Amino acid sequence: MSLLADAEELRDELVALRRALHREPELGLDLPRTQDKVLAALDGLPLEITTGKGLTSVTAVLRGSRPGGSVLLRGDMDALPVQEASGVGYASEAPGRMHACGHDLHTAGLVGAARLLSARREQLQGDVVFMFQPGEEGYNGAGRMIDEGVLEAAGRPLDAAYAVHVSANRVPQGMLVSRPGTVMTASDVLRVTVRGRGGHGSAPHSALDPVPATCEMVTAIHSWTTRTFDIFDPVVVTVGKLHAGTQNNVIPETASFEATVRSYSVVHHERLAQGLPRLVRGIAAAHGLDVDVEYEVQYPVTVNEPGETAFAMDAARELLGDDQVFLSPIPASGSEDFSLVLERVPGAMLLLGAVPEGRDPGTAPMNHSPQAVFDDAVLPRQAAFLADLATKRLARTAGSSLATPRT
Repeated sequence: MSLLADAEELRDELVALRRALHREPELGLDLPRTQDKVLAALDGLPLEITTGKGLTSVTAVLRGSRPGGSVLLRGDMDALPVQEASGVGYASEAPGRMHACGHDLHTAGLVGAARLLSARREQLQGDVVFMFQPGEEGYNGAGRMIDEGVLEAAGRPLDAAYAVHVSANRVPQGMLVSRPGTVMTASDVLRVTVRGRGGHGSAPHSALDPVPATCEMVTAIHSWTTRTFDIFDPVVVTVGKLHAGTQNNVIPETASFEATVRSYSVVHHERLAQGLPRLVRGIAAAHGLDVDVEYEVQYPVTVNEPGETAFAMDAARELLGDDQVFLSPIPASGSEDFSLVLERVPGAMLLLGAVPEGRDPGTAPMNHSPQAVFDDAVLPRQAAFLADLATKRLARTAGSSLATPRT
């Protein structure tokens, strides 16, 4: 049978796993129930399995029976602190937590790939590393797994690394989308606390009001970015959190805000990290105020290696058909810690449309929305594509002079 046909045979099993994960979402780096479900789903397969020391990760290595190289496939597992409002029958049973970014599909799809490849182990020309990762949503889970040795799990350098991320909108169901070069933005966080001297609202001259300076910082940030950066290499700074005071007639001691900072190039990523703190410090000094500035560099730009991207897209066309693959002219505006893997290993990230049947991709709620719905009908396609991609990439390595005979 073909990979797609075999993946369809796994549909019920993968959907059941995905919905079980969806009902019990976990946050950050500590996902014990999620890890247990993954380990149970992998039980009985011919895998070398290790779990993380500082996080509840799972690394599984499948040793092919024939000599070749090694390929990594990634699936992230963590949820978001979002109260679900999707209305699905398998909605989250954990208040304030939801798989709003589709990581439950990533996990189930990667399990499916592991099952498909394990059944083809005798034909597999090399090794596959399955990276089940916690903490993608701002916890540097990929970086922590790298520190614990996931990239060396096969005992040899990786030839390539791939990940598939589902999308709840924009991309039609079942379609794979990617591009060479920058595919997702860098992501940083700017945190600012302005310190003044509190007082009565009727006598601002007797206090040192941090609020006007904070407001000036917010507006200056947006002016500065539009006048500093080329619109054809854009940056996005959004102040999503702003706080000051407790009463309308009280001048507060402090005011604070936090912003997400996105950039599409390494040069602008570095320039933002230097320029934004300098800007807010200058405004604070002009007002005679003290300011605490924290600039947290989170994830670098996600960069797809052009050759690996072309290889992945060709494999997708061969498996799914030309009309199911789209080469995007622009990057996505989200960010990913898979970027840390791609800094070290050539590879690619692709998007898979998981919009529910009958919904308009242009108006469907997006990833991270409380109303986001991902159709688990795409799971067999996701599993088959990952398995096919790993198989073909290993075969290419085995056919080159880079292949190392197994001893």
